[in-house]
Amino acid sequence: MNQPLKSKVLDAMRLCVPAEANRAISFTNKEAAFYFTQSHDTNHVEHAYFAGMNIAKNRIFSGYVLTADGKRLDNRNSEVWVSPYKLERSYEGGIAEELWMFDYKNILEIQVSGAVNTIGIELKGEQLELVSQQAEAVCFKSMEGDWMIAVSAKDGQDIQLEQNTLLTAASAGGFYISVAKTADEAQALIAGTRSDSHRLKHERIKRMEQFLEQNVHLDSDNKELTLALDWIQITMDQLVTRQQGDGIYAGLPWFNEYWGRDQFISLPGACLVTGQFETARNILLSFAEFQNTDEESVFFGRVPNILAPENIDYHTTDGTPRFIIQLQDYVKYSGDTAIIKELYPAVCNSIEGAIQYWVDEKGYLMHADNETWMDARDENLNSYSPRDTRANDIQALWYNQLRAGVYFAEYMQDSEKVSKWGGIAEKLQQHFEQDYRDEAHPYLADLLDAQDQAEFSLRPNQLFAFDMFEDPSFKAQATRTAWEELVYPWGVASLERHHPLFHPFHLTAHYHKDAAYHNGAVWLWLNGIAMQRMIELGQEETAYKLFKNMNWQALNLGVVGGLAENMDAYPEEGQSWAKLTGAYLQAWSNAEHLRVWYQYFLGLRPDLINHNLTIAPRIPEEIHSLNYSVKIGEGQLEASYKREEGRRTYRYAFKKLGIDAVIDIAPYELAKLEVQPDSELIIEHTADRLRIRLQDGAGATLKELDAAESAARAAWMTQNNEQLQDVSFAAPLSLDHHPVIKL
Repeated sequence: MNQPLKSKVLDAMRLCVPAEANRAISFTNKEAAFYFTQSHDTNHVEHAYFAGMNIAKNRIFSGYVLTADGKRLDNRNSEVWVSPYKLERSYEGGIAEELWMFDYKNILEIQVSGAVNTIGIELKGEQLELVSQQAEAVCFKSMEGDWMIAVSAKDGQDIQLEQNTLLTAASAGGFYISVAKTADEAQALIAGTRSDSHRLKHERIKRMEQFLEQNVHLDSDNKELTLALDWIQITMDQLVTRQQGDGIYAGLPWFNEYWGRDQFISLPGACLVTGQFETARNILLSFAEFQNTDEESVFFGRVPNILAPENIDYHTTDGTPRFIIQLQDYVKYSGDTAIIKELYPAVCNSIEGAIQYWVDEKGYLMHADNETWMDARDENLNSYSPRDTRANDIQALWYNQLRAGVYFAEYMQDSEKVSKWGGIAEKLQQHFEQDYRDEAHPYLADLLDAQDQAEFSLRPNQLFAFDMFEDPSFKAQATRTAWEELVYPWGVASLERHHPLFHPFHLTAHYHKDAAYHNGAVWLWLNGIAMQRMIELGQEETAYKLFKNMNWQALNLGVVGGLAENMDAYPEEGQSWAKLTGAYLQAWSNAEHLRVWYQYFLGLRPDLINHNLTIAPRIPEEIHSLNYSVKIGEGQLEASYKREEGRRTYRYAFKKLGIDAVIDIAPYELAKLEVQPDSELIIEHTADRLRIRLQDGAGATLKELDAAESAARAAWMTQNNEQLQDVSFAAPLSLDHHPVIKL
């Protein structure tokens, strides 16, 4: 007799969903299938279309309805609990339901308990077609695609079809629903799962447990922080799939496919900070295989933006720079130098193709109006947010692509490319500082147009371009402007609220939703760069307000445990919080949240080619203690933090990891120590002292020093604090005279 499956780690994350919340619930099988429902009533204006099981962009069936002892079970009157590995519903009369999905198998198990005589299930879906009816299984043709569905009793008892409901004895314990290319394969999948169900469930639970405990372990005195980050880690990892080799779904329900832009924005938070280096490597190699290598094509050197089962598309400018930048980040985290030799031709093609077809005399990377991430177009293919010919974020990405290219060329001892690419980067940076700033605006121009005129619409894209200039005062000024005009408590808007094209609501009867998509709608992935810029300026408390709001949101709004694609910029009338829109679970929203936590709040930024690890913790005051671990290369960093009255203590144990540690805690000078494997670094920070001690595995002191205070860094901190004092979130304005809303 198998013991009930439980998990101390995962069961502690179990969340109750009240009926009034009616939240989205989503699971994937880590391959090509996902299952979507809402806790009580699947009625979302856009998402309900994708209810039930979906495989490789095909809707299979639209959920199910259960009966017990002849009575139809109403989800609207159920008590709902969600854990990372299952959905539970309890109904009147002691009837209980559990929904399970299995790793890498197109099958669901629906357990039903508490009935006395019979249980039944009806598959929902307007195009379902009955194919065969046998005692052991009933088969249907799927709503979309060439798939077959088999439904069988959980324990193999006979099943009968009566008026669209499949009935079996209550003792059967529930149902299996499998999907395959043929009816025989679907029934064989049920038979194999039935005989091995306990082991398969255990393996799915174990995978999630090991991921949370070994890859992204976190414990804190702040229980909401721990719970939210554990959930965001789990829902993010749901999207790391094997639909076409390793990849990251861009988002659900629409984007269950691999997008170049989304893939590489998501890669650090999804795979690198979580130590999934093999997956990251496979993603990079996979996209490299689809790089355009036709030297006569204007897309020579580009990697695809869309890599779907039946569609490959190269019409994007930013995907390729992000591919090269993430290749560099992967090497920094993993130390995998073999991939540099393997993909150096792809690096060369990406840069040389851009130079040949798209780079102007100033070194800027040109592009079409819809080739940035703000790519929405109307039915006549006119861009809602035209940003040609030189958007500021594209120039920043191109600059970082060139710098990454130099990084790889130096490793490959290709001095010609080092000189050529470095020269273009330097020229680009010099022109950028001149062309994208003027005296009238406390922020960067969004683009240069075809007539070389700077266009100063205030958009969040400028936040990506702060590497392009050195002026620290202007960075603080531009960050404040962006924060107070674009950053709402629920996220970063795509256009500032005074602009005549600003559209405050994403889904509304006033205009097409794509008119708002990049002209006002909030994008949660932009929270990452907004928080990063604040933290870089020493304002972690301001950044943490937004971070904390997103943690609360993952636990209380939208899809259970995850972050959506968009939100309205303004709450609807009578509401205090904006409405979630777009995809209910979006990879880059979750990934950027995690990236900023690791790289900027915890402050861990490795570079294994240069054999160093920056340690720059910026822990908010609310957090008193942390214990966590991070995978770096083939080793692991086990760390803790404790804040007591007047003292902060950081401990870093280097397990199988030898590296040069660079300690960055302002206002002190940077301190650099060579750390041997299995030693421990202890940093004590008080009001007037930063003491650093390195000890071996036995606790013997190897080195001890007091970091010197830096007058320049102290002045920099004072200036930032003054310029960013009392910075506030953006607030909605009256719509009485709004140009796109007619009240």
